[in-house]
Formats: sequence, structure tokens, C-alpha cells
Amino acid sequence: MGVPRWGAVVGLAVERWLEAERDQLVLWLPVMLGGGIALWFALPDPAAWSVAMLLLVASGLACLAVGQGGRAARSLAIGLLTAALGLALIWARSESVARPVLGGPTIASFSAKVEAIEPLVARKLVRLTLLPIGKGAETDGQPVALPYRVRVNLAEADAPKLLGTGAVVHLRARLMPPPLPAVPGAYDFARVAWFGGIGATGRGFAPVVVTTPSESGAGIRVALSHHIVSRLEGSAGGIAAALATGDVGAISEEDSEAMRRAGLAHLLSVSGLHITAAVAATMLIVLRLLALSPWLALHARLPLIAALAGAAAAIGYTLLTGSQVPTIRSCVAALLVLAALAMGREAMTLRLVAAGAACVMLVLPESAAGPSFQLSFAAITAIMALHEHPSVRAFFGPHEEGRPRRLARGVASLLLTGLLVEFALMPIAVYHFHKAGLYGAFANIIAIPLTTFVVMPLEALALLLDAGGLGAPIWWLVQRSLDALLWLAHVVASAPGSVRPLPVMPTAAFALMIVGGIWIALWRTRWRRLGLVPLAIGAVWALTTPAPDALVTGDGRHVAVRTAAGLAMLRDRAGDYTRDMLAENGGVDGEPLLLADQPDARCSRDLCVTDIAAGGRMWRILATRSAYMVPIAEFLAACRSADVVVSERGLPRRCMPRWLKLDRRVLRRTGGVALTLRTGTVVTILNAGDRHPWRDPPMLERTAHSFRPRHVRFHDAASAFQASRGRHK
Repeated sequence: MGVPRWGAVVGLAVERWLEAERDQLVLWLPVMLGGGIALWFALPDPAAWSVAMLLLVASGLACLAVGQGGRAARSLAIGLLTAALGLALIWARSESVARPVLGGPTIASFSAKVEAIEPLVARKLVRLTLLPIGKGAETDGQPVALPYRVRVNLAEADAPKLLGTGAVVHLRARLMPPPLPAVPGAYDFARVAWFGGIGATGRGFAPVVVTTPSESGAGIRVALSHHIVSRLEGSAGGIAAALATGDVGAISEEDSEAMRRAGLAHLLSVSGLHITAAVAATMLIVLRLLALSPWLALHARLPLIAALAGAAAAIGYTLLTGSQVPTIRSCVAALLVLAALAMGREAMTLRLVAAGAACVMLVLPESAAGPSFQLSFAAITAIMALHEHPSVRAFFGPHEEGRPRRLARGVASLLLTGLLVEFALMPIAVYHFHKAGLYGAFANIIAIPLTTFVVMPLEALALLLDAGGLGAPIWWLVQRSLDALLWLAHVVASAPGSVRPLPVMPTAAFALMIVGGIWIALWRTRWRRLGLVPLAIGAVWALTTPAPDALVTGDGRHVAVRTAAGLAMLRDRAGDYTRDMLAENGGVDGEPLLLADQPDARCSRDLCVTDIAAGGRMWRILATRSAYMVPIAEFLAACRSADVVVSERGLPRRCMPRWLKLDRRVLRRTGGVALTLRTGTVVTILNAGDRHPWRDPPMLERTAHSFRPRHVRFHDAASAFQASRGRHK
């Protein structure tokens, strides 16, 4: 009553559509759960989180109240309440892991319990996760409070032989708080450290004294990785260790980069491929061994017993490899598949994927914001959605045909699946890593069968034979097969156009593409095609987003400017990580140039001035290159003639550029900065009102273990920044 005719018609059409899609509705539960988690990351502070949660709950209850029992109202209500649950989960998780972080850089001597050991063989380092015991002492003897957990890198030569998990050590280390992203779009270690309970990172120095030896040594994972690496040469040992334990520390940076550029990096992350191989091998062996007993074959359900053994193998393998997100997801999926097989149900469905995603987000909601979770579930969702399509299932299903046609059909299926996965993963890869691979689907046609049917069985056999000292011939075969895999990675990575660099993608464009892709994957009727609209809008938005014209790190030391010849750096003495990070976030592939070598730049030992054409005008950028004093009159004149001035030190107030001054005082409030001159866009790491805990963490007092009250370190940062901009226009 009182409903317009058009409203009734629309409502009836929606109900008919949802009736046709009723089997797909449950798949949206983990999507809405993840949407609530994403909403918490997108909104700035507890007030906004509370309002959002109340609005979601109120809207859900309103749908139930006015929906008159229709499927649309019930579905919308359940979805909104699930989103509220996701927001509450991630908020509660962020509070439950709250730990104070180190107040500033310090060099301290302290005792700590070794929580985890991670060998980084390729870098000749050992990474320790430590739980400090009591207070530390600075070099002058003053006590210093240390956070709950710290992560320290040691040189291999400095690591004592008795070092192991559970040992108590005494060492001296240079520690600093978990760093923020250097520039917008860079890796946010501060967020990862917050959820990991890490309050400081740094470098340890010799001597490292073991005061209480470990009872268990470095652990099975580290021991197995050492054993595998000792049997193979070069990065082949690192790849073999990654396949068995998930430890990628022994892979050289050159080979690791080649694997990434070739689209083969997923082989180094223990996930569905590895769990499936382990479960299948365990089930096959158990089934064959038990079938040797006629009594068991006649009186016991051998497939069920084999499935239980496979489940145990999946859980054990997950624990052995460090319980990373892709491994947990794959383990949950494997357990659900085995349960479905035991009950006689169809195992491989999108419901399986949805259940796995929900389980991971319920336990580790913060993982939904990371590339590992997104890449894992995007890949498996795309594969399942493709092969559940009736046309695809009919074409690639069983056929009465000869071996050549069956082989061709299998290759076509693998190629189509690979292309779809590459397409599905491309937005995620571009958003997080700012690069898009082009030949990964073709490389995986060779790499996946080689890894699954050659490398992993040979490695398992070699480890088994090593128990009797007979594994050397098999390790030789493993070496050859992994050398072939590395050769393939380098050939594909070095091919012209193998990787296309792209600038930092707007988060809203990424969200549109994700929503469009999920809409297409989860629905089955013709309305799924509507997902092409947000997908296309997001893709066009991302592709037309201009690369930043200037990148400034949060400490002001490093500046990258887009010149006529390409991206050029202010300082030539920058580490590999800084150079790669600036190039990646600047949307270029390869090493950045040196600004002093560019014809449109004028550089001395202390200053650099360059002119950039953007937005129909010339922009002048002035940057300091050293900490030495320069003649004040000349410097003030240079400031007045520049549009942007950048410095790692505090500049005099009389330095008044035409548009923007980024000195130590301003950068302390803004963090790293990206400038797009043609549009006048300024993107900063720190923003006013952002109260996510890793942006404004509780700090340790210098000699106390208690939390310092929440400070307002970034309060009014944006207003001060805007005032600075307005004052110098």
C-alpha cells in the first residue's frame, strides 16, 4: 500500500533476480566482511568508525523492519550486519595487539629471549625476533625502556652457534621505531609491525652472548632450510627451501626480481599448489600402503583414512612453513575439500573459496588489506568462477577423443586459466607493486607443471633418501630442474615489454575494479555484466592517473624529479632500496638517473635547481644536497625564484618559495610527499585526523615501561601544511 507502480515493478524484478541467484547469495558474506574491514582502513578515527558501525547496524535492522520478508531485504540486512561485524573485528584486533613503540633512534645493550630466527642467506644476515627482558642500557649507561618485541638483523658471522629459538641472548643494537612509508604508495612497514607487535627494528653488533642456551635449537623449519640449501648451489637452494618451508632468504635479489617480473613469484609462496601436492602425495602413499592389507581393504574406508592423513599433512605443512596467509588459506581450503570428499559432496566450488576467506578474516582481519590475501583469493576465485561457467565446463570437461586432442584441450585450458588469472591479479599487482606483468600466463604453462610434477616430487624423494645418505643423485636432478626454472624466469623477465611500470593507483579506482571483478565472478545471470561498468571506470581512472612529478622522502634527504630524460634523483649516494623504491613509485622501470647530470638542472655540492614543464607552465624546484651552510643572501634569492623548496634541515622563515616549502619542520608533520605539478596535487603520508594506531602510536617513555598518553603529534598537520602553502604562494 502506498508503493508507486514503478516501485512495485522494480521490487518484483529484484526479487525474481535474487531468486534466480539464491545459491550465490551466501558467497557475498565474506565480501561484506572484507568490506567492513576495508571501511575501517579507509575511515580516519574512532568517531568515524563508531558512526559507520552504528549506521550499518541501523540500516540492517531497518531493512528487516520494512522489507516485509522479501529476499532482497533479508540479503541486504545480513550483508550490512556482516560489514559491521568486519569493522568491529578489525577494530578489536588493532586494540588487542596494541604495544608501545620505541620513542626514537637509540643504541642500547639489552637481554632478550629469541622468539624466531630467519636466515637471510643471500644477504649473509640472520633476522631475529626478540622479546626484551627488562630495561636496556644506552652507551652512556642510562637506562632505556624497550618495546615488547623487536626485530634485529645480525651478520652471519656475528650469530653465535648456540643461538636458537627460546635462547636468551645479550647484545648491543641500533634500534629505531618501525618506519612509515618513505613516499606515498611505498610499503607500509609501520602497519605490518603494529599488527605483529613489533615496536622497534634495527641492526645488532658483535659480540652476541648466549646467556641461556636453547633447548630446541633453531627449530625444524630453520634446520630443514639449512639442509636443503647445503645440498644445492646458488638460488636453486633458496627456491627448494621456499618450496619446502616457505623460507625465501637464500634466493638472490637478482633471481627473486626475475621471478617477479616473469610472473612466477607465486611459486615461492607456499600456497595452494604446494599444499595440494603435499596432501595428494600423502593420500596416495597412505592409500597404497593400507591397500596392501586385504582385511583393511575389505573392512575399512581407506579413502576416509587417507583423507585424514592428508588433513594431518596439510596442518603439519602449514605449521612447518610459518603459517603465512596463503598457506593458512590453502590449508583451510584443503581441509574443506577433504571434508566434502568424505561426505560425498562436490568439493571444488566457490563456496569453498568463500569459507576459506571468511575463516582467514575472522582470525586475521588485517590480512585482508595485504597483497598476499588479495592475490591468493583473487586467483582462486577467478579460476573457480571460470571453470564453473557452463560453457567452459562443457568445453574442457571429459570428452571421448584421442590423446593429441586431449593434450591440446588441456594446454588450452591451462592457457585460458593463466590469462584470466593474470587479468584478475593485474589491478592488485599494480596497486601494491606499481608494475604489471605481460608474459606470466605463458611462463606458467611451463613453470607450474615443472614445479608440480618434477621439482617437488624429486625434492621430496631426495629428502627421504637423505635419511640413509643416498640423496645425492636426486639432488643433482633437483639442481638441474631448478636451474631450468631460473633460466625460464630470466628469459621471460628480460623479454621486451615483460613488465609495464605504472604510477601509484588511486585507492578509489582500485576499489571500483575490485567491486566490478567480484560482481562478475559471483553472479551467474546476465546481470553479472553490470560489473564491467565499475571495472572499466576504475581501469580508465588508473591508466589516466599521471605519474608524480616529484617524490620527497619523509626525512627530506632524497628527492626524485621527473625530467625530460626520465626520473632523476637528487643524491647519488642512495642505497639500492631507496633507488628501487623511488623508481617503483615514480612509475619507471629501471634505475633512476642522477639529477646533476641532466641538462635542465644546475647543481653544486650543496644545492640543486631544476625546471620542469607541467600544466602549461615552468616549475622550478630547489633542493639542498648537503648539511653545509650556504650564503644566506644567495639562498634567500634562490628561494624567492623557486616554486618548491625541499630540504632535510629546517629552513629560515625568510625562505619564501612561490608555492611550497618542504623542510624538516613541515616533513615531520606530513611524512613523505608526492607532487603532481600539472594538477597541483599534493599527497602526503600523514594527514590531519588520521588516528589509525600505527600512524599515532603510543610511545615508550625513555625510562618507563608504561604507555605514554596518546599525543597529538600529527594534530592539525594538514591545516599547518595548508597554511604553509598559502603563505608561500
